[in-house]
Amino acid sequence: MRAKIAVATVSGKAYYLLVNELKKRGIDFLSLIPRESVPLDIEVVITTAEERHLVDHPKILVYEDKTNPATVVDEAVRIIGGKKHYETIVVGVDPGKTFGLAVLSDGSVLETVTCQSIGETISTILDVLGRLRSANRVVKVGSGAPSITTELLSLLDEALPDDVTVEVVNEAGTSRFVGENLHKRVLRDAFSAVKIAERRGHPYQRGRERRTR
Repeated sequence: MRAKIAVATVSGKAYYLLVNELKKRGIDFLSLIPRESVPLDIEVVITTAEERHLVDHPKILVYEDKTNPATVVDEAVRIIGGKKHYETIVVGVDPGKTFGLAVLSDGSVLETVTCQSIGETISTILDVLGRLRSANRVVKVGSGAPSITTELLSLLDEALPDDVTVEVVNEAGTSRFVGENLHKRVLRDAFSAVKIAERRGHPYQRGRERRTR
């Protein structure tokens, strides 16, 4: 697959942070030096505010120092996907000794993350929902680890904005298609989280709903 995103900067810090975020998501990219000609295949160029005037391209995104590089990468992915905005953002969660998270935007996998604790999981979900705007936001939690699932659902109910829907998803079979060569728990967790995000779950009655009954 040809790269559609280019990173054009000589800032070592900005380059490291942006490339690390792109690699983490498995996104192909092209490295350029400002003033260098941008290939026609490139749909969006990420650069810094100081170097923006050196880049000749119709679609430029600026990475601001001390900001989360995930935010500008999210925007780049949205652009190359041909989206003006996302209709639905779904976060799938595979609870267990570690927590696999998968973020889907209108059915396409945007990123996968592995968290080490419930606290980190909740913080990551809040960060994702804070970065990505859409009309519908859903968090789907797998039911494979009942005690952990129950605790996570309770904490999510308190932490999430009222307009976020929460569902519980039956995990049966979410990891059976993982190849034998994928031994690492991180890969299994990420795969399962994607499957959980893709499945229809049962609505979890949030506190505000119980109080209004």
